[in-house]
Amino acid sequence: MSTTNPIQFLQQVRAEVAKVVWPTRREVLLTTLMVFILSALAATFFSLVDLGIRTALQAIIGA
Repeated sequence: MSTTNPIQFLQQVRAEVAKVVWPTRREVLLTTLMVFILSALAATFFSLVDLGIRTALQAIIGA
């Protein structure tokens, strides 16, 4: 394994960072909105599942 000096390392880091394609503002906003929507859907789904299980258990235990 070859070693690089700090200057070469920083040059390589800058070259790699230059290759990064940063998302546009619109892409960030859309993906953020999608995350919030899917989180709300998941929360609603699991709340309904929890309600169903709780109702079923109360029916079984209360019988």
